[in-house]
Amino acid sequence: MARILVEDLSFSYDGSEPIFDHVNFSIDTNWRLGFVGRNGRGKTTFLNLLLGNLEYRGKIASSVSFDYFPFPIPDPTCLTWQVMSQLASMAEDWQIVREFSYLELDPMVLERPYESLSQGEKTKVMLAILFVRPGNFLLIDEPTNHLDRHARKVLSDYLRRKQGFILVSHDREVLDGCVDHILAINRHSIEVQSGNYSAWFSAFEQKQEREKGENERLRKELRRLQESAYRTAGWSDRIEASKIGAADKGFVGHRSAKMMQRSKNIMRRKEEAATQKKGLLKDVETTEPLAFQCLIPPSKRLIHAKDLTVLYDGESVFDPVSWDLEVQDRMFLEGNNGSGKSSLIRAIRHEEIQTKGRLKMAGHLKISYVGQDASDLQGSLKAYAQRYAIDRSLFFSILSKMGFSRSQFDQDLGSYSDGQKKKVMIGRSLCESAHLYVWDEPLNFLDIYSRIQIEEAILASRPTMILVEHDAFFQKKIATKSVVLKKALD
Repeated sequence: MARILVEDLSFSYDGSEPIFDHVNFSIDTNWRLGFVGRNGRGKTTFLNLLLGNLEYRGKIASSVSFDYFPFPIPDPTCLTWQVMSQLASMAEDWQIVREFSYLELDPMVLERPYESLSQGEKTKVMLAILFVRPGNFLLIDEPTNHLDRHARKVLSDYLRRKQGFILVSHDREVLDGCVDHILAINRHSIEVQSGNYSAWFSAFEQKQEREKGENERLRKELRRLQESAYRTAGWSDRIEASKIGAADKGFVGHRSAKMMQRSKNIMRRKEEAATQKKGLLKDVETTEPLAFQCLIPPSKRLIHAKDLTVLYDGESVFDPVSWDLEVQDRMFLEGNNGSGKSSLIRAIRHEEIQTKGRLKMAGHLKISYVGQDASDLQGSLKAYAQRYAIDRSLFFSILSKMGFSRSQFDQDLGSYSDGQKKKVMIGRSLCESAHLYVWDEPLNFLDIYSRIQIEEAILASRPTMILVEHDAFFQKKIATKSVVLKKALD
């Protein structure tokens, strides 16, 4: 068993505000660590520091080498077995078969070009390559974004068999299923705690409540000190004024000067005490409430589906389903990747797609849509707001509540992280007045705090929704019904 030691670590980009400031901790290389924190706080940056890709101040000491997921494939046109031979040349055939079995990956993918694999299959192949390499400590950065709910369970079970990795993931059920320690990144610091996500979050919430209470006590004391300092300052002014026109200028003036100096000393000490109180205030993680702009529904039942399926080339994508969507329903579409969930959403949005069965929708139904793909977002936030005809002030206010800084409002959307782009799309949807909100995998790349913030907004505003989302915690919290799509060929 070896250790990774971080001592007095400080890092910032180009002299900007520090991302890490004198960070100290150590971890064992046989631990299974989950890495959590807000978008933009430095999780991927820290992994790059471990990999030696960035200059820093302080010390990172380790006797192990690091491997990173995802990694580039030298030639994706090669057959998958050739890719594995290049990148895991020391692996025996039985080891590859074992990893594929654990990952529920069909060995026949070895005979297919790597570029032809689905995103989920590529994820599993890359993980198998990493774990058959000997001796390296693995840095696994958000592997769940292209996995459906079942595949995420398989991934969690797979990682629970392993040891020696840091897993960056915002899927709370995956973290609960496979990690034994949590790395929690706060402003400028990183803390380590034993246990899974739920154990860490319970302790985190208790700590937050204690710190909020302590902050409130300190703020009251700070206000008392400031008010006392103001009163002392007023007393000094009155003493100064009393010196003018004094009968015995020598005696009274000398005494007044001493009283004034004493009051100024008192005021200075109170101001210093107030400054110290400010320094004791805890940097508590908080999220501000969000709200939907729900329209009054045109009728109680918004959508009626009877024996409905989607057709491609005349063939059903999934077995026919029947369901009703009523006001304030939050309906999840479930099914494995490729079962037709996004295709059904296209039909609901009146896109050109062939269907069979009955799909009846309430008249004048206004829909707000958030899609999976945010990669094409470009231009300014102002132009984006104009394109969708939403209130810019409300839009910027929502993004501020979701963690955007004022400086980010002036940046091009193309420079945003995937998580920030997703927040832009969700923020735009929250600005739109709608009867129905249709969100297709809205939580991809979003941090845990933002997921909880969105959960609370949904529960408070009670919008009518259709969602595709593989975060099991999220679904358990907000779903009122679900429709399971099964591939027609299964």
